[in-house]
Amino acid sequence: MTTDDRLDPHAEQVIALVRMAQRPAFETVTAAQAREMYREGRAAVSPEPPDVASVQDLSASGPGGAIPLRLYRGAGTGEGPIPVLMFFHGGGWVIGDIDTHDVVCRKLANAAGCAVVSVDYRLAPEHKFPAAVEDCIAATNWVAAQAGTLGLDGTRMAVGGDSAGGNLSAVVALHARDHGGPALRLQLLIYPATDFAMNYPSYELRGEGYLLTHATMKWFREAYLRSDADIGDWRASPLWAPDLSRLPPAYVITAGFDPLSDEGVAYANQLKAAGVAVHHAHLPGQIHGFMTMGRLIPAADGAITEAGKALQAAFK
Repeated sequence: MTTDDRLDPHAEQVIALVRMAQRPAFETVTAAQAREMYREGRAAVSPEPPDVASVQDLSASGPGGAIPLRLYRGAGTGEGPIPVLMFFHGGGWVIGDIDTHDVVCRKLANAAGCAVVSVDYRLAPEHKFPAAVEDCIAATNWVAAQAGTLGLDGTRMAVGGDSAGGNLSAVVALHARDHGGPALRLQLLIYPATDFAMNYPSYELRGEGYLLTHATMKWFREAYLRSDADIGDWRASPLWAPDLSRLPPAYVITAGFDPLSDEGVAYANQLKAAGVAVHHAHLPGQIHGFMTMGRLIPAADGAITEAGKALQAAFK
């Protein structure tokens, strides 16, 4: 990675506001407190939710019980079967929920002219790995099976998410390839976590001072994984998967001032080396999480628009 890129002034403003608020680091509070802090933070930086054609709360059957889902139909999509993006929210597998990512799901649905199903998978540390993976796989399979009833086109599905959700998207894509589907048109990997070894230069260069820190990522890892033995499990670290070939095309977004930048780049490069079609959008001046900060970071809308175009093209 390069170190001469300039931090986006709007991202710099967000960092300054967080410092002024003197919010404690996630790793210094309980998981429940961290979740509440995250919800409050999302409310402060998220733009107003745009109108969509419809919003419907659903429930899928999962291995740990019912999995709450929220189905968005993009504005102007009509009543017929439309393609669908399965969306897995970020938050380190510990924080975040359907509500914290409501705006980005609405914007993606509108930008792509599709449906988005947001998945409220089980969180750590109450539910350790691989609970989140199992829920995301189960939700994807359930939506594929129920597509006709839901007014969706089960032959035009994609997976996507930010950070931990990017990780889960990559894992669901791998699982679908090896277990008979559903056939996916695209994996939208937004600053994804791909390697729990966490030994990339970006952790040292960007691991302090840009909201997501190296210390917080270690806390997430400790909360999510059962033991260090899980680090090498591809369902936790998809970069460790023995075979990345025959996967759906990937649209990978990385940010220059993000400790996860290098592993996102590495995953994009490994996919390309395995023959997968990859579009890598690198935003050198951005921070981790910027796409959910559209109230204060204008680049968020541009990134969502471009992701929507990629989804539209994949669904054709």
